Amino acid sequence: MHTWHWQTWNHLPYLTSSLLAPWKHGFFTQQFAPRSPFEITEALYPFAQAYRAKQVHGNVVLAPSEMPTPLTNENLPDADGVISEQASQAMWVCSADCTPVLIADVKTGQVAAVHAGWRGTAQKIVPGTIARLCQQGSQIQDLRVAMGPAIAGEVYQVSTHVAVEVGATVINLDLESSLDANVERLLEMPNSPVLSDSTSGRVRLDVRRVNALQLERLGLGEEQIAIAPHCTYQDSLNFFSYRREKLKKAQWSGIVST
Repeated sequence: MHTWHWQTWNHLPYLTSSLLAPWKHGFFTQQFAPRSPFEITEALYPFAQAYRAKQVHGNVVLAPSEMPTPLTNENLPDADGVISEQASQAMWVCSADCTPVLIADVKTGQVAAVHAGWRGTAQKIVPGTIARLCQQGSQIQDLRVAMGPAIAGEVYQVSTHVAVEVGATVINLDLESSLDANVERLLEMPNSPVLSDSTSGRVRLDVRRVNALQLERLGLGEEQIAIAPHCTYQDSLNFFSYRREKLKKAQWSGIVST
């Protein structure tokens, strides 16, 4: 059973996962705003070089060698995943309901940070990031994946179209069939990531559960995956939520390669 722990830096709270204990990492709270990753990296490892991208809800994954040098908040490339290439590189993503995913390799020490909202999840950004890690020498059995605070499925209402688009990544759906028929198939899944909703044409969607199912399809076991028991929408004390506040704010999640 993976555990989650509150840590503090300068009296400010952030979360860590026992699964990623060998790496300096953190899922930071809204209390760290308006600091950028270039400042927050000091909380993890002051000697690390920070990397982030301009997130666009896609599935592009970039390594430091594919980014501008020096990297600043003014010249960020478009991407939703960042992957390390050597030691002491801090990979960062921001989120405000979408799922922040931190990935690490116990053998190579390399890491990745991924922004996985429903759009990125529909485009399989996490499997795509893992494919990049494997190109750099990772093996599936050596990976550890922690998903941080995000909006919980029980409160995340989406259209049935969105649910089918995302659900099609983890179950074979007949996209020629009606939306309702495909939604029924999703609802009937064991431990389904889709929950019914009282509003016509709407369901509830657990994006973190979909990402976990994508990982399982790649061959990762449950012991390699940790999901934070925190909902950004329901915990207004610690986390920004775009759906709750409709404000362009976010919290950062980062991990340092070894």
